[in-house]
Amino acid sequence: MTSFSKRIILVAVLVASLISVSTAGDKNSFDLSLRHEAQAAVTRALDYLAAAQEENGSFNDYPGISGLAMTGFARAPAELRKKHEATIVRGFKYLLTNVQDDGGIYPPFEPQLKAYNSSICLMALVAAEAPSFEQQIIATRGYLISLQADEDDGISPDSSTYGGIGYNKDERSDISNMQFALEAIRTSESYASTDQAAVTLDGSLPESTNEDLFWEKAILFLQNSQNYKKYNDYEWSSDDGGFVYYPGVSKAGATTSYGGMTYAGMKSLIHAGLTPDDERVQAAYRWIKSNYTVDTNPELGKQGLFYYYHVMAKALTLLGEPTLIDADGAGHDWRGDLADKLISIQAADGSWVNENGRWWENNPVLVTAYCVLTLQELLKPE
Repeated sequence: MTSFSKRIILVAVLVASLISVSTAGDKNSFDLSLRHEAQAAVTRALDYLAAAQEENGSFNDYPGISGLAMTGFARAPAELRKKHEATIVRGFKYLLTNVQDDGGIYPPFEPQLKAYNSSICLMALVAAEAPSFEQQIIATRGYLISLQADEDDGISPDSSTYGGIGYNKDERSDISNMQFALEAIRTSESYASTDQAAVTLDGSLPESTNEDLFWEKAILFLQNSQNYKKYNDYEWSSDDGGFVYYPGVSKAGATTSYGGMTYAGMKSLIHAGLTPDDERVQAAYRWIKSNYTVDTNPELGKQGLFYYYHVMAKALTLLGEPTLIDADGAGHDWRGDLADKLISIQAADGSWVNENGRWWENNPVLVTAYCVLTLQELLKPE
């Protein structure tokens, strides 16, 4: 074979390879058309939520659900914020009626959900980008940090709840409350320097403030909730890399790793300061790649499905890999997969709802707020 013939064959192989790569990319891409569909779905959803707002400015008379909805409105494009200006003003006024003397934002009639409500409301205040909210953001951020279980509460480092955050100061820590709290603290960190991380409501500082210790303690709790024996030496721990609800307890039964908590756990490890290539993050990602789906919440089916979508979008965005290669070697444009799934199941009135009512997901206002935030995450520039 002549050298010219070899060059012709080589060029043909390269062209075929490029065509193959291009075709695969086209097949799996979150393309412009799908992006337009996703934005249209958000527009319909915000119209639905605006119509569902209560006279007092709330959504379902509950700060947590209201905070999720208001974050969606605050993160919407300018033309939608203008369209829903009255809804936004009423919504934030309602959130501020739930501010408590300790800096938290929660309903006084349900103090057992202090961390959940405060975390979500804090993210809403940050999303508003309103200078008038600054002092409240700092106060609520400090309040969340004060909820961490540690020596100040008589909890020793060998306790399974150490370093975590639960529904309130007296509850055991769990990954779900932790993931909301860590995201809220990270989202709001530009409002306070390290020395102001635990500022009190009146603007004074406690005697000792060390934000670095908070993150170290948080990572310890997260490790103790991960099925990864290198960092978790509890007897119950397996080695699949996934997460349970809190050390030794899983909503999927026994100590089984499951979808929602594994995405929440991976997201939290990164928010706590670990890099995406850290082996604990990668262990969780291996579990995710082995259980990748947008049809169910792995190990729980339809239970908590829309919460699962919400944390999935946020966790994979933080990880920073646009294509997920599953355990079988197949590539998935997870943004496109998830957007297409949500668009296909949106109701005609712009809402979403789960046929399975566990964790309030038979509530279309809550679920629609989850979906708005999920789609907004997908629509961020890659």
